[in-house]
Amino acid sequence: MSKLARTLRMIRFEHSVFALPFALAGAWLAARGLPPWADLAWIVVAAVAARSAAMAFNRIVDRDVDAANPRTSNRELVTGALDLRYAWGFTLANTAVFVAASFVLAPICGWLSLPVLLVLFGYSLLKRFTLLCHFGLGLALACAPSGAWLAVAKDFLPGWDVPVWIGAGVVSWVAGFDLLYAIQDLSFDRGAGLRSIPARLGAGRTRALSGALFLLALVAWVGAGLRAELAWPYFAGLAACAGLLASEHWLLRGGRIDRIPMAFFTVNSWVGVVYFVGLLAALGWEG
Repeated sequence: MSKLARTLRMIRFEHSVFALPFALAGAWLAARGLPPWADLAWIVVAAVAARSAAMAFNRIVDRDVDAANPRTSNRELVTGALDLRYAWGFTLANTAVFVAASFVLAPICGWLSLPVLLVLFGYSLLKRFTLLCHFGLGLALACAPSGAWLAVAKDFLPGWDVPVWIGAGVVSWVAGFDLLYAIQDLSFDRGAGLRSIPARLGAGRTRALSGALFLLALVAWVGAGLRAELAWPYFAGLAACAGLLASEHWLLRGGRIDRIPMAFFTVNSWVGVVYFVGLLAALGWEG
């Protein structure tokens, strides 16, 4: 396996599909249609670089925990497939790209990229201190729609609250699926003294909380559509998202934790895509 392939595996590059559609949604809403191509290109660069830096940093600070957990003991920094110095260099390089791309988009985006980095890197440390770590991950991904909206609008113009509604939904959705994913590590987290909601509540109540968070996500996304006065295809897309989220819980019925990876990636990877397609259809319906 090449070094590039090992790097992409370390940062789980394919998981970029979770946040990127919501970043694009923010951009399209700011333009109320197709944004300038240059803005779109820099938004994608910024989003990918930010996520890559955050994931690499997560692997760095969690390498000792990953080594002790049988589920994660084959990760690249644990096995030596990639070394620590390389991981730090990769993190710093992507951080620089994210900040630079943000300044290219707009000065206000550049300055706001600095507190965003605190959110992105801070998530990796939360599990050592608080049960709310799952919401920290949600907040990190929720920066995407507001950041992309601002990148196109260039300032806090009327309508700035719409991507905040979308982001609120992203926080709830991401926290909900991260809770389900964390059920896999329930026993390990308890033994290692790590703080997670599944370790505190157990699998059954965690699934119930996840369902409630999915419902809150849908409510927030409905709020975004109403606030933006979007046409019916947007809400049809939300209905499809609701079906996907329901299927995620159906897959895990009866405590089938062996299906968690399928529910986590296969189902959730479609949620953002379906959401974005519904938004595009709604904006297209407006003509």
